[in-house]
Amino acid sequence: MISGPYHFPALHSEIDAAYTNTMMVDAYRGAGRPEATYLIERTMDLVSRELGMDPSEVRRKNFIRTNEFPYTPPQLGMLAYDSGDYEKALDKVLETAGYQNLRSQQEAARKDGRLVGIGVGSYVEICGVAPSQWIQSEGWAGPLGESAHIRVFATGMVQVSTGSLPQGQGHETTMAQIVAHELGIPFENVEVLHGDTQGQPFGLGTYGSRSAAVGGTALHLCAGKIKEKMTRIGAHLLETAVADVEYKDGGVSVRGVPDASKAFGDISMAAWLASDLPPGEEGMLEATSFYDPPNCTFPFGTHIAMVEIEPETGVVEVVRYVAVDDVGPVINPMIVDGQLHGGIAQGVSQALYEQAVYDDKGQLISGSMLDYTVPTATQLPSYELDRTVTPSPVNPLGVKGVGEAGTIVSTPTVANAVMDALAPLGVRDLDMPFTPDSVWRAIQDTS
Repeated sequence: MISGPYHFPALHSEIDAAYTNTMMVDAYRGAGRPEATYLIERTMDLVSRELGMDPSEVRRKNFIRTNEFPYTPPQLGMLAYDSGDYEKALDKVLETAGYQNLRSQQEAARKDGRLVGIGVGSYVEICGVAPSQWIQSEGWAGPLGESAHIRVFATGMVQVSTGSLPQGQGHETTMAQIVAHELGIPFENVEVLHGDTQGQPFGLGTYGSRSAAVGGTALHLCAGKIKEKMTRIGAHLLETAVADVEYKDGGVSVRGVPDASKAFGDISMAAWLASDLPPGEEGMLEATSFYDPPNCTFPFGTHIAMVEIEPETGVVEVVRYVAVDDVGPVINPMIVDGQLHGGIAQGVSQALYEQAVYDDKGQLISGSMLDYTVPTATQLPSYELDRTVTPSPVNPLGVKGVGEAGTIVSTPTVANAVMDALAPLGVRDLDMPFTPDSVWRAIQDTS
């Protein structure tokens, strides 16, 4: 993901590996994408400084255009960015943040000698990690799709089994919403089961922001199979041809004659009794689906951070944080916002606080929570979130994934803001994290 949302005709990279006795750092939310995004977003800011252009306009000029999708960047090989409208997200975050007003506030603050900085960060993220053909070409020795099973009881209650395993992301809610929407039944009539390999279908795990795009799509397709069977049974009970009925609002009715209908519970009971079914139709309502998508999904967005640095102490305060993300159609806005809150918090923390520190002999000296900084709510801002919606053509839900999106760009966004605040002093670059000590030393080195 090193080229980000930008149209580069060619890409060359060199990697230096160091053999060391210090412990590797793992696993980080976003796994590789925060590092790639940090590199390219800091580069875009350095370019904007060299050219004397606003950072937002440098990004705009280099964005992949909407009519270029699907777009294959030089480094992705057989994968292609599925869909995107990067300028729309940029315009929306500039409007939401009141960007020109922020720049005016910054100019006034600088005249008073205050160190105020504004950072812009744009990103594109790879999610819905699954295509077996692709992942096996990269050396993964196995499939990477997802499975789902749905059972409808005689009472009309629905039991859903998913191979996707939640880690606190609210899967039970999201999965139930997908099935309830597709079947046209109340949300509370759907029970979601997971995590027991003796009772649930085979699953490949929750990572790569793939639960909704892959596991959720498997459930969507599975619910479609249930609807098809219910439609056939409903037509039989109504003594008419399947072509003459429609499945709507959780039941089957004759087209143009809504009063001639069979409710969800009527059909589920008939399927259970199995004494009055279409010829050759099996009893019960159960279905299993396995979904292996043709491509990954690629959410995107632009974030803006405003910081102020206390020159006497080097303390960085995030004054405002505004984010506009595009993760495709949103199933549950509260869950999506929660994912973004957590991701942004982690990214801000990476920029300002968290660090594995070793002494000259390779001894870890930040190995406990007394030495390793994990920020509290008092050190983090209130996030202002908004979104655009660009559906993905990869799956029928159009969803793209959000589990790691907040982490991907929040770190370079805050880094750009810190460097913008220090720019009047001639500071060009610093290594993360921007702790009070490192920022204070940078300020002192310029005096």
